[in-house]
Amino acid sequence: MTIPASTTDLVTRQDHDGYVTLTMANPSRNNALSAAMMTSLQNAFDQVASEKDVRCVILAAEGPVFCAGHDLKEMNGISNCDQHASLFAQCSKLMMRIVSLPQPVIARVRGMATAAGCQLVASCDLAVAASTSKFATPGVNIGLFCSTPMVALSRNIARKHAMRMLLTGDPINAEAAFAMGLVSDVVGDDELESHTDALAAGIAARSGMTVQMGKQAFYRQIEMPLADAYGFASDVMTANMQKHDAQEGIGAFVEKRHPTWRHE
Repeated sequence: MTIPASTTDLVTRQDHDGYVTLTMANPSRNNALSAAMMTSLQNAFDQVASEKDVRCVILAAEGPVFCAGHDLKEMNGISNCDQHASLFAQCSKLMMRIVSLPQPVIARVRGMATAAGCQLVASCDLAVAASTSKFATPGVNIGLFCSTPMVALSRNIARKHAMRMLLTGDPINAEAAFAMGLVSDVVGDDELESHTDALAAGIAARSGMTVQMGKQAFYRQIEMPLADAYGFASDVMTANMQKHDAQEGIGAFVEKRHPTWRHE
């Protein structure tokens, strides 16, 4: 079943058992992150965040380009500094929403992901790329350094890899993106949907409470000094142990049976 994810037709939603697919549906504009597209994505993620039956999200795109980044025609039509600031703030809010979303988000990438489109991939928790996909931060080529994409990119790959992408604007292929850590999986084009669906279904089959706690803890501890991170993670594990699903999971393992999750 495909239903609108927002008040526009720029993002569609398909529900599966335990997970949803949100699809950017503006291929004629290469799924550019216009203000309208970002609003549609933000609304779709906000809606999903409150749905306990949804335990994983796939972010996909229609057409041969995953996402071309900001809509340059829209940006070129704006001369007011405050409007530019508002547009970039909206984009940053969207990227942070993906990270703060309770559910893991998997980017399903076919085709090019450039500039803020590459940022979108880097902001997702996992990314499955078709072998023909390419990634670039080419802002330097048009005099606009990819400064906000740099934030997500530099938190996913090594500094010199990030700087090479940012300073040259040269595209990298899927295998290079995998080697750098920008994507988690690379598959043949004909396997992209089935592989991503299987990955999402596998995550959705776990305890939603446990996955949510784990995702939140991951992003909090990653920026902490080592000792602080261990103290924080110990507190998270202690809290996790008090939850029903932890008790059920451990009991099921000891008793050699499948656990019955309550996602709490």
